[in-house]
Amino acid sequence: MQLTKDLVAASATPLVLAILSEGENYGYAILKRVNELSQGELEWTDGMLYPLLHRLDRLGLVEAEWRTPEGQRRRRYYRLTNDGHAALDEQRAQWTMITTTLKRVWEDLPMPGPGLDPMAGARWEAS
Repeated sequence: MQLTKDLVAASATPLVLAILSEGENYGYAILKRVNELSQGELEWTDGMLYPLLHRLDRLGLVEAEWRTPEGQRRRRYYRLTNDGHAALDEQRAQWTMITTTLKRVWEDLPMPGPGLDPMAGARWEAS
């Protein structure tokens, strides 16, 4: 399944905030965690993650610190600030409301099969 760019972009902030709520982490490990949590469905790139982390840093939602763990290379570690925890709580409430609403509206709809138009419930041909 191919997710739309809009959905990936909308979910990126709460996903990164939630991952950082598990504890501080560095970029590559965050990318791996996204992949793991999505069971391989989301494969983010550096070019997507690092601008987001820099924006969250500018907004004061995360703090970043360069460190060189013993025997490893230098990495920038990110952790949530108090404002980041509050933003995560707000994001979680918003996404819970959205997913609950979608579940309610989808409960009565038939599940589309291959080649079914989910809006009309009728077969359609891809062009």
